[in-house]
Amino acid sequence: MPKLDRLDLRILAHLQKNARVTNVELADAVGLSASPCLVRVKRLEKAGYILGYGADIQLRKLGDTTMIFTEMTLADHRTQDFLRFENAIRAVDEVIECHLVSGGYDYMLKFITRSIQHYQEIIEELLARNIGIEKYFSYVVIKSVFVKRHYPLEKFFRT
Repeated sequence: MPKLDRLDLRILAHLQKNARVTNVELADAVGLSASPCLVRVKRLEKAGYILGYGADIQLRKLGDTTMIFTEMTLADHRTQDFLRFENAIRAVDEVIECHLVSGGYDYMLKFITRSIQHYQEIIEELLARNIGIEKYFSYVVIKSVFVKRHYPLEKFFRT
């Protein structure tokens, strides 16, 4: 992995806020000329710092959906139990995040579904598949006050 410097962090910070920026605009924003900026971006992509580029979709405009955070606890805690659960949950399209966490439960999942009924159908199917779920607790999101789509990289990593 190449060592990142302050210009690399500036590039990453700028790209995560506006991935459609032209190379010339990006170079201006970070204080480089266009050619060295493009070389750095390509190097960051190749090294895996940039995973991809995509559109940030306004889901509400497409129709009603429900966001639910779910705490899940597994019945057993062997390596194969975690792997079985993770492999099964990875295939559920409505699960958009899955985190192994410390504390009173094992996983925190984020679901986006058509409705509460749709969510319940998914949960019932997961329980029927016997992937090791002992218990779960659901938290329906009433309102998202804000969602940040970028990380404060320059505050985390000082070079």
